[in-house]
Amino acid sequence: MVDADRLLIPLQAGEVALKPLEEDHREALRAACAADSEIWSIYNVSYDPDHFDESFDVLLANPARLAFAILHDGQVVGMTAYLGVDAGKGLLEVGNTYIAPVMRGTGFNRRVKELQIDHAIACGFRRIEFRIDARNARSMAAVAKLGGVKEGVMRQERVTWNGHLRDTALYSILADEWRDNAALNKGS
Repeated sequence: MVDADRLLIPLQAGEVALKPLEEDHREALRAACAADSEIWSIYNVSYDPDHFDESFDVLLANPARLAFAILHDGQVVGMTAYLGVDAGKGLLEVGNTYIAPVMRGTGFNRRVKELQIDHAIACGFRRIEFRIDARNARSMAAVAKLGGVKEGVMRQERVTWNGHLRDTALYSILADEWRDNAALNKGS
């Protein structure tokens, strides 16, 4: 049984916390997003200083995007969301993720994604998707390390904020695969 109503709740594992995104996170997230002005050229939406308020307002106003602030030891260091939630089909997407440069390469993103995937599966979802700009090699590598299977590339799947015709790589993780991998890792 899929329980989509439980998706947007506070989550925590050690120093990683996901809190439903709210107005109170605006300034701390603005600062985190401003720490990497170059990255926004390969994102679907820009949260750079010139676009932050508009993008944040749209994200908060969209009930189809279940957005979280990502915290490390109580400090906002990024954002992520559940998107395209389809309880009837038991699938959703994890996306709209940004993590400040200071946390990259530390394994922090993996802990964030594990928390999201574990929670989605606990809520009954059987398929977790990741849709990544084909230019974003770092994100594709991170999802592959999690066990994501690349299903293909959707050519010119969308037009980004800066007019780029984006090719989107589609990855998925199935609940059964995730549980099997967790059991294998626990046994080793």
